Amino acid sequence: MRRVMAWQLIGSNFWNTRMMRLIKLLGLLLTIYAGLTAAWDDAVEAAIFNPDTFTLRNGMQVVVISNHRAPIVTHMVWYKVGSADEPPGKTGVAHFLEHLMFKATKTLQSGEFSKIVARNGGQDNAFTSLDYTGYHQTVAASRLEAVMRIEADRMRNLIIDAKEVEPERQVVREERRSRTDNSPAAKLREQLNATIFLNYPYRNPVIGWDHEIVDLTVDDLRRFYDTYYWPNNAILVVAGDITADVLKPLAEKYYGAIPAGKIPPRIRPQEPPHNAARTVTLSDSRVRQPSWQRAFFAPSRIYGDKQHSYPLEVLSQVFGGGATSRLYRSLVIEQRIALSAGSFYDADKLGPSNFSIFASPRPGVGMDQIERVVAAEIKKLRENGVSQEELTRAKTGLQAEAVYVRDSMGAGARVLGAALSSGQTIADVEAWPDRIGRVTADQIKAAANAVLRQKRAVTGYLLPGQPTPNQPQTNRPQTNKGG
Repeated sequence: MRRVMAWQLIGSNFWNTRMMRLIKLLGLLLTIYAGLTAAWDDAVEAAIFNPDTFTLRNGMQVVVISNHRAPIVTHMVWYKVGSADEPPGKTGVAHFLEHLMFKATKTLQSGEFSKIVARNGGQDNAFTSLDYTGYHQTVAASRLEAVMRIEADRMRNLIIDAKEVEPERQVVREERRSRTDNSPAAKLREQLNATIFLNYPYRNPVIGWDHEIVDLTVDDLRRFYDTYYWPNNAILVVAGDITADVLKPLAEKYYGAIPAGKIPPRIRPQEPPHNAARTVTLSDSRVRQPSWQRAFFAPSRIYGDKQHSYPLEVLSQVFGGGATSRLYRSLVIEQRIALSAGSFYDADKLGPSNFSIFASPRPGVGMDQIERVVAAEIKKLRENGVSQEELTRAKTGLQAEAVYVRDSMGAGARVLGAALSSGQTIADVEAWPDRIGRVTADQIKAAANAVLRQKRAVTGYLLPGQPTPNQPQTNRPQTNKGG
C-alpha cells in the first residue's frame, strides 16, 4: 500500500484545501500528458533516459546516460548470468561468486577493492538476481577512471582458492539463515516459487539451497567464473556527469583490452502446461499477522504470451495498485475484512513471471472469507473488464512514474542494465510509456481471462501455530556482498 499523503494527516482545513487543489491540478496535468502521448503515438515516442550506446571490439555493450545536475557518476557492470543459469545441483553458485568478487585478484589483495572505492570518496556494492549479476560504484566523476581500472581487473583476474572460499561459505550460509530461515514470510515465498514454477529454474532460490551451498567446490566456482565473466557477456552502464565522448576512450582502455570469451548459448528448460491449482501452507509460532496470497503463472516481456505483458501491468495498477485500487477498496475500506490488500506483476524477466494478489485479514476474519471476496472481484473483472476512468487513471499513474524516475541519478543505470541483461533492448525501455498508453480495456480483459485462472495458480497461507516438520526456506530476489 502506498504511503498516506501528507494532507490526509494534517488537521488544518486551509492546508487541506490548498493541497487538494494542488493534487487535483497535478492529476489534471498528468491526464493531459497521457492524452497528448496517445495523440502523438504515430508521430513521436516519448523517451525516458535518452541514452547513448556503443559496442567495444570485444563485444561489450556500453550505455551512457548523461545527467549533469551533480558531478557524480554511477558505474555499473552487468553480467548476463543469474541464478537461473546455474548448472543443476549447483544452486547458489552465482551469488557465492558475487561475494568472492570482492576478494583477491592478481593485482589486488582481498578486500582492497572496496577500500580503493572508499578512499576515492565512493560507495560500492553488488547484487545477484534470477537473470543477471551486477556490480556498481558511485563516485565523483573525476574518480571514474580509478573504479573502471579495478572493475576491469576483477573481470578476468580474480583468484579463487580454498583460502577465500571456505570462510566466505560461512558468510553466505549465515546470510541465508538470517534473511530466509529466520523469516516465516520469506520461507513461504521460497516454497511458493518452488511450487508455481514446475520446471523453470526460477523455482530455485537466488541464494541457493543450503545443502547445495555446502557442497559447492572451488572448481564449481572457478568454472562458473570462467564460463560467464567475459566482456562479451557483460554490459557497462554509466550514468551521471559524463558523456559518451568522454567515456569511450576509458572503456576502450580498460574493458576493450580484455579478449572476448566463448559464451555458451543461454538455453533454459521450458514450463509444461499448468493444469492444477496448488496450495502451500506454512505455520510458525513467530507469525503475528497471518497473510494470504495467490500467484498466477504469467507471461513476461520475453516469455509466453508476450502481448499480455503491458495490459497486465495496467491491470495490476487497477486491481491492486494502492489505496484507490479495486482490491483495497473492496477488502479494506468497504467490507473491512483486511488490513491490507494489493497485487503485483513484474514483466521484466527473461523467463516466465507471475501475477500475485495478497491480503492480510483483520483479526477474527478467516482466510476463506478473504478468498471468496477476491474470487468475486476476479470474476467481476473477467466478465466486465475495467472502466474507462480506471484505465485512464492507471495509465496516467504508470506514465508519471516514468517521468519521476528521471530524478534519480542511478535509476536509469539500474533500469537499463536490468532490461538489457534480461533480453530487452534500449528501444523497449524508451518506448515503455507509449506502449502503456496504447493499452486498451479489451486487451486488459483478454489478459485477465488468459492469466487469472485457478488452474494456473498457487495459493499461499502464512499462519500462526507450530511449525510443520521439515519446513523448507525462501527465494530472495536479490542479495548483496555484505549479506
